[in-house]
Amino acid sequence: MTADLLRDGMGLRSCLLGLLALIVAGTGSYTPEPDQQRTLPPGWASLGRVDPEEELSLTFALRQQNLERLSELVQAVSDPDSPRYGKYLTLEDVAELVRPSPLTLRTVQKWLLAAGVRNCHSVTTQDFLTCWMSVRQAELLLSGSEFHRYVGGPAKTYVVRSPHPYRLPKALAPHVDFVGGLHRFPPTSSLRQRPEPQVAGAIGLHLGVTPSVIRKRYNLTAQDVGSGTTNNSQACAQFLEQYFHDSDLAQFMRLFGGNFAHQASVARVVGQQGRGRAGIEASLDVEYLMSAGANISTWVYSNPGRHETQEPFLQWLVLLSNESALPPVHTVSYGDDEDSLSSAYMQRVNTEFMKAATRGLTLLFASGDSGAGCWSASGRHQFRPSFPASSPYVTTVGGTSFQNPFQVTNEIVDYISGGGFSNVFPRPSYQEEAVAQFLSSSPHLPPSSYFNASGRAYPDVAALSDGYWVVSNHVPIPWVSGTSASTPVFGGILSLINEHRLLSGHPPLGFLNPRLYQQHGAGLFDVNHGCHESCLDEEVQGQGFCSGPGWDPVTGWGTPNFPALLKTLINP
Repeated sequence: MTADLLRDGMGLRSCLLGLLALIVAGTGSYTPEPDQQRTLPPGWASLGRVDPEEELSLTFALRQQNLERLSELVQAVSDPDSPRYGKYLTLEDVAELVRPSPLTLRTVQKWLLAAGVRNCHSVTTQDFLTCWMSVRQAELLLSGSEFHRYVGGPAKTYVVRSPHPYRLPKALAPHVDFVGGLHRFPPTSSLRQRPEPQVAGAIGLHLGVTPSVIRKRYNLTAQDVGSGTTNNSQACAQFLEQYFHDSDLAQFMRLFGGNFAHQASVARVVGQQGRGRAGIEASLDVEYLMSAGANISTWVYSNPGRHETQEPFLQWLVLLSNESALPPVHTVSYGDDEDSLSSAYMQRVNTEFMKAATRGLTLLFASGDSGAGCWSASGRHQFRPSFPASSPYVTTVGGTSFQNPFQVTNEIVDYISGGGFSNVFPRPSYQEEAVAQFLSSSPHLPPSSYFNASGRAYPDVAALSDGYWVVSNHVPIPWVSGTSASTPVFGGILSLINEHRLLSGHPPLGFLNPRLYQQHGAGLFDVNHGCHESCLDEEVQGQGFCSGPGWDPVTGWGTPNFPALLKTLINP
């Protein structure tokens, strides 16, 4: 539903009544996101106040209903032992469940109207409201806010943000989770190009990871491709002025796709493709999703930031809440440090992932490229978990390297592979046994003060993340590394498994983690060697967690062995 909700016969009298109701209900105010960090990130600079008449967009996350029931349904449709396993909800079912109360919808609409805000659009689930307004209106609406223009990031991105917290009338406290588009700065991609390994006598060996190397390592034959029909599809999302180019994808497939059936163009772009230079991140995502999940219809969610105040990740979530038919698998190479986000924001995004899980969507997120991470508080060092990687309702993908960088051999930990324990989300029941086993048996456990052992542990799985070839802006680029590479590879392989399930009359895999942990990682190559990076201090000396038998918070259960994984996941 994209109709303007604020034009349904509400005249001046309704506006005044709504304003009066808010005043009567409470004259104070509250700050929805009290723990939001607003320090200017490195590499960003203020260009001063924004013209009061300039237009911006803000997204209002309206309070949802029946969240306990939503959580129960996620478990019911995702647990193989449940009689409801695989019986997913439609978008309309989800909307009926979580739709804000009539009081919430009425209160927020009247408040916006009283401020003169009329250009608003909702979604099918009615729990997001995106509104366009002038800066002057926004500052009047959100007490304490003050909008400035900033520039920063590798691509010199321009955004409008408020360096100060905003307040809402107390009467809105039961109705609004947060307002998006005010504080959060775009994260910088940590995708990196490493120097070529110097190994003597490398003639005849592979010189970097390509689709043929991926397919050889993970035991994909030339016949392990999609049928090319529209019954199955997959998607990736690109943000922050990252675009792919059709010509790069076509060139990539000409160079590296000669030994398997594939599609050379994206089936659908949702959103606006920018006209700038291609980004390595976006090129990588599309090229490896379409070569691992070969010959499967692929969508790209493109959020170039036309409305520079919008948070692109939030915009992606809004899109998911407004489309009835979606690809079963989505891969996202995006993340922020947990401590840079508000609890209100993370809890709400987590709910959006629950909504996706009830609909049978598999959401894969990169675990990050900073190992266990590190931050200091009051002179003490602690590991720094990443979100959405730390959400209990997504499948998080870590990274590995070849033991010999020029041979298709066993895999070891890629030292950048993100992993650890959430400081926000408790450990979900599906991973209780696996994590307890790791904590009790690991010989290289960091001091307990560095991590929250009772938190959601991640990643869940892994794939190669080191030394990829990518074509971007017509140039083949070698040695690109990061979990941004491993995530679309794992996603493409799950899409191939979905193909078999759909052809057999079974539903798609949906939220994978309960089944993955119940089967103890069956169908995956266990990764037993290596540790990832963390704090460079005297206590841990740059070492975070280390891999070991079974699950670990560096590579999860391990990397895909396609025929074995297909065998364990093909049947209900």
